[in-house]
Amino acid sequence: MKYTWSVAQELMRLNPPVSETFKKIVKDTSFGGFDIPKGWQVFWLASVTHTEKNSFPDPERFDPSRFMGPSKSFPPFSYIPFGAGPHICPGNEFARVEVLLVLHHLIINYRWSEMVPDEPITRNPLPYPAKSLPIKLHRLEK
Repeated sequence: MKYTWSVAQELMRLNPPVSETFKKIVKDTSFGGFDIPKGWQVFWLASVTHTEKNSFPDPERFDPSRFMGPSKSFPPFSYIPFGAGPHICPGNEFARVEVLLVLHHLIINYRWSEMVPDEPITRNPLPYPAKSLPIKLHRLEK
């Protein structure tokens, strides 16, 4: 299940469950040469944070191994599919178990085949299969 969870984490890095949110600025700050006054709201996109090249080399490549082993260390708040700090999703561990169970069931009980070979990926604004990734599921006989 460790590799399965790494695959799920990489999927959430590329297409986070919560893709964006507004954040209220709690003190006057500067970012990227812009002054942002206390009280303003900024729009934050997880997909931009999750594809930052300094945190995730070759960010467009699907690579579950980036979440495996002791070398798995990212700067704080660079990978936050369920939020972080006091605003972290209270159901994040339940979601983890649910994802692992569903993936396990699909992999163990079905054979998959793609219906659109080499389907292109579009961005709108997140990566998404151009034809919605239609697949055929064939139940395995036991």
